[in-house]
Amino acid sequence: MDVLEKLTILTDAAKYDAACTSSGGTRGSKKGYIGNTSSSVAGCCHSFSADGRCVTLLKVLLTNRCIYDCKYCVNRRSNDTKRAAFTPEELADLTINFYRRNYIEGLFLSSGVFRSPDYTTELMIRALRLLREQYRFNGYIHAKAIPGTSPELVEQLGLLADRLSVNIELPSEAGLKALAPDKTKQAILTPMRQIQARNQQSKEELVKYRHAPKFAPAGQSTQLIVGATRDSDLHILRLTQGLYDRYRLKRVFYSAYVPVVEHALLPAKDVKPPLLREHRLYQADWLLRFYGFRAEELLDEQNPDFDPRVDPKCSWALAHPAFFPVEVNTADYSALLRIPGVGVTSARRILAARRSGRLHIDDLRKLGVVMKRAQYFLTASGKAAEGLRFTQDSLLRGLIAAERPLLPQQEAIQLSLFDPVG
Repeated sequence: MDVLEKLTILTDAAKYDAACTSSGGTRGSKKGYIGNTSSSVAGCCHSFSADGRCVTLLKVLLTNRCIYDCKYCVNRRSNDTKRAAFTPEELADLTINFYRRNYIEGLFLSSGVFRSPDYTTELMIRALRLLREQYRFNGYIHAKAIPGTSPELVEQLGLLADRLSVNIELPSEAGLKALAPDKTKQAILTPMRQIQARNQQSKEELVKYRHAPKFAPAGQSTQLIVGATRDSDLHILRLTQGLYDRYRLKRVFYSAYVPVVEHALLPAKDVKPPLLREHRLYQADWLLRFYGFRAEELLDEQNPDFDPRVDPKCSWALAHPAFFPVEVNTADYSALLRIPGVGVTSARRILAARRSGRLHIDDLRKLGVVMKRAQYFLTASGKAAEGLRFTQDSLLRGLIAAERPLLPQQEAIQLSLFDPVG
């Protein structure tokens, strides 16, 4: 099997992993090396850098051979699929040649578990060491740390990669036992805990010694599969909150389950991926990370799942009418962020603008406030939007109408490297 055929198989097998977007790394240009991460924050296949440019990385598996038999995975041991594996030399050579041809700006490397977690990780380390030391590649590398890998190998992997990720995949321990019996919660959390502690130690060392080696400087992330099990949005969001609090993750990614295998414990193959549910979880995740919300504020035992008709922030606002309307000339930053249609940027603009004088309703749109949603929940200089009259029912209808053009389409799919376009 030649390298191109392996590439076709292993890039297609990697497309279900969502846990790779902007790196957040700051690996600058280095004399004698090629590539950097400071001018182009690498993303998942096609993404956008901090300066607005579209950038790419090679997203590939080292191998799709696997000793595990996770029932939801297309690469599981018992599935009849074509198998392939790169040698470390093939993968390093392929990556550097793609980079030199300007096809990619970095690498996202994952793998099935071949022989054992340690053996697979040793192969990944060899490939990354060839890139860093022989080819002197200084660009972005995101590597997957495999649960069950020994701490010594996780350490080596983190010194070669910009970001590490350990995929939790299923939100509950019960789900793991039913669908991935070879994996345990402890095996997943142990390397996650090690990465968090080692990353913090690396930051402290860099304060004292400028040339101290960097360990996964762009932090770590993880992925949760949504829809393969019956876990509620509340359960998923509580888990997400815990991961951010305990392990200081950069991102939690949510991947709508794509039925690729038939099994009694899984949705049927004709069931569409829950893309809208994935979308709502990403919106809620944004509220946790940037808006000061907590999981228990957004959902509770009486309402364990998000209303698919409106975004989580609007849903919270509808459930807390006593908090509104918010007067934009006197509200603090945290209160402004609770207003639907007001984001981080527009809230900061409001704070800056009102130092020069009182704001009026007509000023808000110029500051980036989305008035289609915000008009129901704020006042400016004591006045609401002119002619605004609504009931609770008409308010809900207005929010649904404002949201509809932004919703993901169910027919959307994730393309592989070789899918035809146009």
